[in-house]
Amino acid sequence: MTCSGKGDLAVAVDLGGTKMSVALVRSDGRIVSQRRCLTNSDEGAKAVLGRLLLIISDMLSRVKSTKSELAGIAVACAGVIDMNKGIVTESPNLPGFSRIRLRDIIAHEFGVTCYVINDASAAALGEYEFGAGARGRVENLIYLTVSTGIGGGMIIRGQLYLGSDGSAGEIGHMIIKADGPLCKCGRRGCLESLAAGWAVARDAVECLKKGEESSILQLAGGKIEHVTAAVVSAAAKQGDILAQKVIRSAAGYLGIGLANIINVFNPQLVVIGGGLAKMGNLLLEPACKVAEALAFSLPGKSVRVVRARFIANAGILGAAAYVFSQLRGGVKG
Repeated sequence: MTCSGKGDLAVAVDLGGTKMSVALVRSDGRIVSQRRCLTNSDEGAKAVLGRLLLIISDMLSRVKSTKSELAGIAVACAGVIDMNKGIVTESPNLPGFSRIRLRDIIAHEFGVTCYVINDASAAALGEYEFGAGARGRVENLIYLTVSTGIGGGMIIRGQLYLGSDGSAGEIGHMIIKADGPLCKCGRRGCLESLAAGWAVARDAVECLKKGEESSILQLAGGKIEHVTAAVVSAAAKQGDILAQKVIRSAAGYLGIGLANIINVFNPQLVVIGGGLAKMGNLLLEPACKVAEALAFSLPGKSVRVVRARFIANAGILGAAAYVFSQLRGGVKG
């Protein structure tokens, strides 16, 4: 049996391919307490789930929250989510997360109503409620997370758009280059396979193996397996030619994706978050130039493309906002 309190406190989880975060959040967006750790997704789904349950339990015990104080638990999870059933159907960046009944597992463990939502959809809601979209009259917003993977969330006419099953927003898996590199989802030429963090690292490693000169390997401690997008970004900021070339390539493909988003949705605002957004203009400026060149003039003039206000916590805040929205009658899909 599960229960849902009417309190002003929600447990919000952001479960990504690289990191997981668990927080207690008030309805006004204030984070009361938070814990972060590495997902270590290579250990498999059972280990990741066990770690997640322990952190949620520890979070609740440390603040001495009771079930009556909780409005519920929401997990913002990377992957294709069947929100009607609370199932992670597949998650390219969380190996083993196939047909995982995540909602039921957590609800059974803690006896509290649980929701599961795609992490980028949650981040869209978080930025709309508390971040980049909260300061003006923005009714149409697209959120794009560029991190380990690439995902998207859509606010249309002031409502989070979830699609028929809650799986809408897989922007990272739009096909950009039909004969492009293999994506972790098993398809070729996805935006994620061309511009996500792991793609940036892959392209840099391929160039290094060909003998191209770069400071990237030195910054990675001399170990090619330690080359990450963050290392490539650091090298680029120091003027490394190869690193800058790799990032320009990713930015070009990201710009194509942005142009498609702008032409299809005609949004007022596109918010870019995720770890690669920390690159700032190194990534976003060339991407926006490509998008401006490829988008139709009318929607291109109407849209603003901005960095997320919450690079780290948009998913957490959106997951919490989703819980409180259910108490108010739910989010329309």
